[in-house]
Amino acid sequence: MKYVAILNGKKYEVEIEKVNEYEPLSRDAAVAPTTPQPIQRTVKQEPVQVAPVKEPISEGPVIESGSEGSNEVTSPMPGNMWEVKVSVGESVAEGQVLFILEAMKMENEIVAPVAGKVSSVMVKKGDAVDTDQVLAVID
Repeated sequence: MKYVAILNGKKYEVEIEKVNEYEPLSRDAAVAPTTPQPIQRTVKQEPVQVAPVKEPISEGPVIESGSEGSNEVTSPMPGNMWEVKVSVGESVAEGQVLFILEAMKMENEIVAPVAGKVSSVMVKKGDAVDTDQVLAVID
């Protein structure tokens, strides 16, 4: 016999067969094993032309922050600034909590990477921040 079953507002056609002997089905028999299929994405890439380097590049000191002797504190993820725990001119210890960032309904502590003095704070409570956005600079 065929029936129409409605589940969560969607109609499904089901066929029910009457059997004389009852044999319980195992879960393995009821659910066919499936193998996950990889998602294939196509990206259109344009050719990039690179100019040849004629002179060797000199290796000098690498400074990752804005100025020598300063360290930038960046956001590890996008979110909203829940709390700012430091102000300009304040001395901080390495590992001290500087900011509380709310992301995905969780409070994440942003800590000082080094000890020093806070030379600037770029965000305030309630600001939306992006990944790798500079939050403060420590000298």
